[in-house]
Amino acid sequence: MKNRLLTALCIVLAQLFFAQTFSKNTPTSTPFFTEASDGTKLFTKVSGTGDLCIYVHGGPGMWSESFENLKGKNLESHLKMVYYDQRGSGRSGASVTNDYSVNRMVEDIEDLRKKLGADQVYLMSHSFGGIIATGYAAKYGQHLKGLILVNSTLYLNDSVMSQVAYANKLTGSKIEIKDGQYMPALGEAMGKLNEKGLMYKLLTDSHPNMDAVNAIDAKRPEENGFRNNVWNIGEYYDDFTKLTPDIKVPVLVISGTQDHAVGPQHYKLFKFPKQKVVQIRGGHLLYYENSDEFIKSVFSFIRKER
Repeated sequence: MKNRLLTALCIVLAQLFFAQTFSKNTPTSTPFFTEASDGTKLFTKVSGTGDLCIYVHGGPGMWSESFENLKGKNLESHLKMVYYDQRGSGRSGASVTNDYSVNRMVEDIEDLRKKLGADQVYLMSHSFGGIIATGYAAKYGQHLKGLILVNSTLYLNDSVMSQVAYANKLTGSKIEIKDGQYMPALGEAMGKLNEKGLMYKLLTDSHPNMDAVNAIDAKRPEENGFRNNVWNIGEYYDDFTKLTPDIKVPVLVISGTQDHAVGPQHYKLFKFPKQKVVQIRGGHLLYYENSDEFIKSVFSFIRKER
């Protein structure tokens, strides 16, 4: 009996040691699947050295590979980056319970943190991922060293207004949002941009930059759940900026001066008590377009918070 207890204790200690070592010191880049608490399989890749930083991609329904391979990996010299694809997106499996709620997406991040054995991590989001990341910060802020919002929307309707206004400017159209019908107006605006071959302008002013994104995204697996469900989930249209005054963790807000997908003034709605705002010349893809400035801003933030 005593030997069995000793063996069990050694196994537990070994597991704890492995988790702590994996989270801080051991570089790795072999992809694996993390099983969420409801059984859904999440594509996961950990690469780099330093504090763990979980990256929450946008879309909705895109994947983490385009950020990673469009200079996002430059962060790996000072951060152990955790690239994961959200449930029903990219290389991850569809939700086994058909649950794509904000809370379920938040719990997936918490499942990742636990599996990686880190008490605290950095959380970085881009675009639509800001809603999920802010939801996590509101619920599990005690497990965050810092929140990094890169061109992130926290209120879809406000970002839609920016997109429609910019489409009107580019195409000469006069689309209006009437009676709270944001999505029909956005659909009309996208149609006008598409007619004139200007859709890319919402993300970048550079055709070559757009080509680089498309070359990577051409490899993305077919839609497998999230994007087809998200637009019918009302809570994603809520104003998540209302959560910001009560989120006490340090926050770095990075906003592109020409980001017309989220809105160049969208960050002004954020009221985090401990926020730092950095405006960087560039559009929605500023992490690629102006990588040096982006990396510099992130590293300056994490040095301050250590």
